[in-house]
Amino acid sequence: MPPYAGPPVASRQGDASSPLRLLAYLALAITLIVLDDQAGWLARARAQANVLVQPVWALAGLPGRLGTQVKDNAASHGQLVDENRELRNQLLIANARLTRLQTAALDNAQLRELLNVAERSGLDVQLAPILDIDLDPVRQRLVLAAGTRDGVHMGQAVIDAGGLMGQVIATTGSTATVLLLTDPDHAVPVTVARNGVRLIVYGRGDTLELRDIPLSAGVEVGDEIVTSGLGGRFPAGFPVGRITALRPDDTHAFLVGELKPAAQLDRGRDVLLLRPGAAIRIPPNLQLSETAGGPAAPAPAAATPVAPAVGRPTETAPQPAQPAPQPSPTGPTP
Repeated sequence: MPPYAGPPVASRQGDASSPLRLLAYLALAITLIVLDDQAGWLARARAQANVLVQPVWALAGLPGRLGTQVKDNAASHGQLVDENRELRNQLLIANARLTRLQTAALDNAQLRELLNVAERSGLDVQLAPILDIDLDPVRQRLVLAAGTRDGVHMGQAVIDAGGLMGQVIATTGSTATVLLLTDPDHAVPVTVARNGVRLIVYGRGDTLELRDIPLSAGVEVGDEIVTSGLGGRFPAGFPVGRITALRPDDTHAFLVGELKPAAQLDRGRDVLLLRPGAAIRIPPNLQLSETAGGPAAPAPAAATPVAPAVGRPTETAPQPAQPAPQPSPTGPTP
């Protein structure tokens, strides 16, 4: 074949068929457009296709969503940890403040009671804070933050809003040691407020005890016991306790009474010290038997209270009462 000859006939036929295919595709597209516009079936087909393809899209976007969720969770966890730590610190601070406010309220109430007692009774008293306590169960003692420089002296009576607490047994320049009523080495001459019977209260470590109560004394459960004033150590009329139980002793010749202390010996942060020459108002039920010039209350003839042991830092016990005039008490035991 010469070099100037044209392409084969077959190639020319393929080139002529390309416009025909294009026209066919164009006609098909126009037909589909017209049918979709008239019937809308193509839109429904697309919607169904989207439903079928939606899981594929969700699966394809899952790694990105998981990464975003992990990042958000980490940020939220760190924020929650910080907020929890801050709230915990705020709660601790609030609880500490609340505790301080409650303590201040209790101290205020106790001080108000002490001042009210001093004001109502017309007593010359001195307020002293408690510095320390003796935790030994057989030693019931307090240490006060007041000493000889503050006017505290040996034998000074100590009270609170409820009644008698004890007496000062040792002093320094800045502190004083108080022997409480419940100490086993303590004994106080007392009297029954209802009938004036004179007895002695002894300490038992945690409670008080009345010993050698005559059967004919007429002492009953619930009777209030107050100081008798005998011996000169404690002024008369201060509440000591209330009888909670009575039982016969080993000989069945006397009764033994258990007392609940009137003073709050196991609580409080301040006490009152009676100054020398304090004015004491004797209750009316004691004026008939204890005031000067009045008739002395007859003491039971069966027996009399046993005096405290020698060396105890309390006053000596009263002597047995006689039909003659009432005997005067002895001075306090050193």
